[in-house]
Amino acid sequence: MHFSPSPYLDPGSGSLIIQIAIAVLLGLGVAFRSSWGKIKGWFGVKATKEDRGADDEDN
Repeated sequence: MHFSPSPYLDPGSGSLIIQIAIAVLLGLGVAFRSSWGKIKGWFGVKATKEDRGADDEDN
């Protein structure tokens, strides 16, 4: 008789996988938001005051 152990993930491994998934989703969100102006520029949409941010409103 041949014994093959079943795969095992301890709670620490599951927690690590969840943390990695959350970090990937948040990282993609930050990358998308930071490049939103360029994405809109590809479609010919000009930036509004809201898109430029509070720093550029003084100019």
